[in-house]
Amino acid sequence: MGKQTLIEKAKAMMTAPSCCPELKQATQAYLDALGTADEKIAAKNLIAEISEDITAIEDLVPFAHSEIAIQIFGAEGAKKFADHADELKASGAKYCDCGACAPALEILQNKEILLA
Repeated sequence: MGKQTLIEKAKAMMTAPSCCPELKQATQAYLDALGTADEKIAAKNLIAEISEDITAIEDLVPFAHSEIAIQIFGAEGAKKFADHADELKASGAKYCDCGACAPALEILQNKEILLA
């Protein structure tokens, strides 16, 4: 995987509805720093923020079955979400596969490219 592909994944992550404000900010700071003397520092900050924000399956499943999920998604939506989280766990997934977490995981798995 090349750097440009990771940049595109970062952009996709940042625009996902499930991306938190702090991760959006760290991603934008990285994108703004591309090609500058601050790029490596911004990459380190981005990787640190991703590491904090990516949702582990152990956290996703209880959330998906919670009253908060019902409040957010409604009863039917929460049931679908919980079923999906359970399927992810059963398949051996370690992390959420939402629009923010999936590219975040790919970035973490290839972080050395951004830090080079």
